[in-house]
Amino acid sequence: MTPCRTVGLEFFDIAPHRFVAEEIVTATPAQIFEVFEDPESWTVWAMPIQKVEWTSPKPYGVGTTRTVSMIGGLAVAERFIAWERGTRMAFCVESSTSGTLESFAEDYHVTDLGDGRCRVRWIVGMAPKGAGKISLSLFGWALGLGLRTMFGRFRTYVEQRYTGAAAAA
Repeated sequence: MTPCRTVGLEFFDIAPHRFVAEEIVTATPAQIFEVFEDPESWTVWAMPIQKVEWTSPKPYGVGTTRTVSMIGGLAVAERFIAWERGTRMAFCVESSTSGTLESFAEDYHVTDLGDGRCRVRWIVGMAPKGAGKISLSLFGWALGLGLRTMFGRFRTYVEQRYTGAAAAA
């Protein structure tokens, strides 16, 4: 894997490319984090992801690592830079099989609305390099649309997972 420049939380304010998606999800903060911690769930709602492997033991927190494999043979090694269960988690990519990433990070904010629903905000920050700069300048709009669509799939997945569990209880 090719090393990437690791970043901290400030990256979400200064990233050359930033995408934001937000959903109101009928679930509790604990349920949302159960989905985040479930490696199989990512393969359902995040279409490019084929496998998530946690490489650190529970309990997860700042410094936790995982490897994510995606379509096209892309794989990334991630390290969590924020973890406040029920409220926030963020990670940055430490290395990638793609040579087009200088830096990449994701930040998830969960706000409990107090009525069995949460606002979940997903921020993706990236600094591409080489051909990635050209691709993102031409097709960044499509990536933003794809991420928002994917996050709608996240909402649907979470709600179906817990509505079915509630009905069976």
